[in-house]
Amino acid sequence: MPDTAHAADTRRPAVAGLFYGDDADGLRREVQAFVDGGVPSDLVPRALIVPHAGYVYSGAVAGSGYRALANIERPVRRVYLLGPAHRVHTRGVAAPSHRWFATPLGRISVDRAVLDDLVSRYDVVQVFDQAHDHEHSLEVHLPFLQAVLGDFSLVPLVVGEIHPRRLAPLLDAMFDDDEGLVVVSSDLSHYHAYDEACAIDAGTVACMERLDWQAMRPERACGFLPVSALLLSAAQRGYRVHAVDVRNSGDTAGPKDRVVGYATLLVHERRRRFDATTRDRLLALARDAIDHGIDGRPFAVDASSWPAHCAARAATFVTLTVCGALRGCIGSLEPDQPLIADVADNAVRAALHDPRFGPLSRAEFDGVRLSISVLGTPTAMEFSSEQDLLRQLRPGEDGLILACGDKRATFLPSVWESLRAPDAFLAALRRKAGLPATFWSDAIEVKRYTTESFAEP
Repeated sequence: MPDTAHAADTRRPAVAGLFYGDDADGLRREVQAFVDGGVPSDLVPRALIVPHAGYVYSGAVAGSGYRALANIERPVRRVYLLGPAHRVHTRGVAAPSHRWFATPLGRISVDRAVLDDLVSRYDVVQVFDQAHDHEHSLEVHLPFLQAVLGDFSLVPLVVGEIHPRRLAPLLDAMFDDDEGLVVVSSDLSHYHAYDEACAIDAGTVACMERLDWQAMRPERACGFLPVSALLLSAAQRGYRVHAVDVRNSGDTAGPKDRVVGYATLLVHERRRRFDATTRDRLLALARDAIDHGIDGRPFAVDASSWPAHCAARAATFVTLTVCGALRGCIGSLEPDQPLIADVADNAVRAALHDPRFGPLSRAEFDGVRLSISVLGTPTAMEFSSEQDLLRQLRPGEDGLILACGDKRATFLPSVWESLRAPDAFLAALRRKAGLPATFWSDAIEVKRYTTESFAEP
C-alpha cells in the first residue's frame, strides 16, 4: 500500500475486500491459482478481453487470459487498461491525474508521459478523476497484472459515452506500441436465466470472434464500447479473436435464475507455421511435381531435408490460376500423409486430374500461378438453425465442410473473396455439394477450419 507521502498522488483501492481479497498474501495465492488453473492456449495475445466481476464469480475466467501472457516473448513494459464507466456518468474517455494506482499487492506507476500525450492528442480524452475513484472495471485486473507481469507501467482509461469510431484511433496508437499490451474489461449479458444467458453470450462471442464490432450492444456486454473499438482496430490490422473461456455466474458461484456472463478472448495475429524460406520451398516443390507429372516422370520427395513440421501429416489444397482465373484446385480434408507428399500429390492432381479442366499442357505451365493452403484441424459447429449458423460464420477466415447424407463439399477461406456475404457463401457451398441452394435440414453437419495460405508472386 502507498505511504502517506504519496497519498495525494495515488488512486487507492476501492473494492479490495469486496470484489477481491484485501490480504496481500492471500490475494497473491488466489490470483496465482486462477492463472495456473486457466484454460491453456498457444496463442500469443496482442490484447485481452477479460471480465471484471468479483473474483469468486469471474476470477477463474479472467485467469485464462492472464495465463496466455506467458506466451509473449517481447517485453511488456506498459499496459493500456480500458473499462466501462459504472459509477459516474462519463463523456468520452476519462484519464486520471494520479501517478500511482494501488492494490494490496503494492503500487503501480501510471505512465504519465503516455497518458498526458493521449490527453493532448485526442480531444475525446480528458482528465476526470471521479470516473476512476470508485470504478471496479479497471481495479479488479490490477492484481492479475501485478502477479503475471511484475514491473510495468499503467495507462488506465475509463470509457464513457463515445462512438467506437472515435475511440478506435486510440486503440491503433496502443497497438503501435511495441512494448504495450491492451486489456479491455467487460462482462457479458446480465441477469437472464441460465439457458437464455448461454444462448445470448454464445452469440456475442461469435460476433467478437468474427470481428463484427457493429453488432456489439449494451445488452450484450457492459463494456461494449471499448470492445467495439478494439474489434474495429483489430479487424483493420488483420488480427483474429479467439475465445478461450466462456462461462457465467451460474457455472462458478451463483444461482442459475439470474446470471451474469463472462468470457476471456485473445486478440492475436494470424499464426504462421511456415517462414518465407519454407513457403518458397513448398511452392517450388509443387511446381517441380507438376513439371514431372506433365512428362510422366516419377517424382519422389526426400523428407530428410525438410523441417519436422513439413514431414508431419497434414491436409493441403493446391490451387492453379491463369491470369486470375481458376485452372485447377484439388486437396485433402484429412491429414493422411506427410505435408510435403500431400502438396506434391495435390499439385499433380490439380494440374492433370481436376475434372473441371483438361490436363495442364507444357505450353500453359509457365503461365500458371500456384498457391498452397495448409488446413487446420476441422471442428464441428453447433447451431440451432440456418440463421444461427450464418451468425457464427467468420467471413474471410472460415473454411467450411458441409455434409448431409452422402452429399459433401468444402470451400476454402479464399472463396470469401468472391462470395462475401455469409448467405451467398452457404448457398454456393450447398450447390457444390449437389444440394439446392436454399436446402435446409436438421441433418446438415458443418465443420469449420482455418488455413495458412501462400502463393507464388
